[in-house]
Amino acid sequence: MAGDRPAVLVLTSANDVTADVVLRILAGRGVPVVRTDPGVDLHRGAALTTRYETDGQRGTLTTASRSLDLSCVRSVWYRRPSAYEAPEGMERQDAEFARSQAYWGVGGILAALPGAQYVNHPWRVREAEHKPAQLDTALRSGLAVPATVITTDPDKARAFCAARPGGAVYKPLWNSPYTGDDGRAAQVWVSEVRPEEITDAVAACPHLFQAKVDKAYDVRLTAVGERLFAVRIDSPDLDWRRRQELVTYTRIGVPDDVAAAVGRYLASFGLVFGALDFAVDHDGCWAFLECNPNGQWAWFPPPITDPIAEALADRLQKGTTP
Repeated sequence: MAGDRPAVLVLTSANDVTADVVLRILAGRGVPVVRTDPGVDLHRGAALTTRYETDGQRGTLTTASRSLDLSCVRSVWYRRPSAYEAPEGMERQDAEFARSQAYWGVGGILAALPGAQYVNHPWRVREAEHKPAQLDTALRSGLAVPATVITTDPDKARAFCAARPGGAVYKPLWNSPYTGDDGRAAQVWVSEVRPEEITDAVAACPHLFQAKVDKAYDVRLTAVGERLFAVRIDSPDLDWRRRQELVTYTRIGVPDDVAAAVGRYLASFGLVFGALDFAVDHDGCWAFLECNPNGQWAWFPPPITDPIAEALADRLQKGTTP
């Protein structure tokens, strides 16, 4: 039983290769790990039971290969679990009921394990994913933020973009699923936009427009607690994700003022981990663009990926011990 020693509970999908990198390190250190995708596994033989009595909470999570005493969890790594679903074959109304009960019941239990460290807590992740909250928190933390407007007013959008001498860009507020005319999944990239291109369709939903940074390069800064790993990204594109085969990566240092502001930013949201994106201009100013509280990092070359994986393994292994 995994409860013989404090275990690391990893909540993620079966095909999460990023998690695999860290779990191999923990295995090499002899740290007990229980990995599960609760939205899927609980319909495939896994089981969860928790009791609340006068002496506190007691519970057990049983998977196909392990049994975990929920009072003996040192850390919970909330990576990328699947959405909670109903068992196959349920009628619509029953399925909706089962799905919501799983979200509030299973999700609630796994988000309230006493004494466990969360990387990151799922409720903190949800709060920190909202771009308006990110921008406000970044400003209050002392990070430079390009002038930004979020609006449903086409005239205000045109006026904002017209007032940017260096140009303006549009970016979605969320990476919503989108399908192209060919039926294939499509990506909405960050794109430069001119005032005359903005139509009255802006009124359909909030749109985010931002001053274009005259950047020398991009930076992806991965934070694991106080440990910061910054990577310079050189790309011919405005949105470097568009053609990653043309991108080069170089480890760089983090200016002291940026490092201090990042620490304040993470603390404001209660985050242990964050993947922050910056655009660095030709004067060396780091402009905050966004922070993914559950961002990817394992696509970097091994000399960059390995130290991040080790830092995450250290954090999960330590748990809440002083």
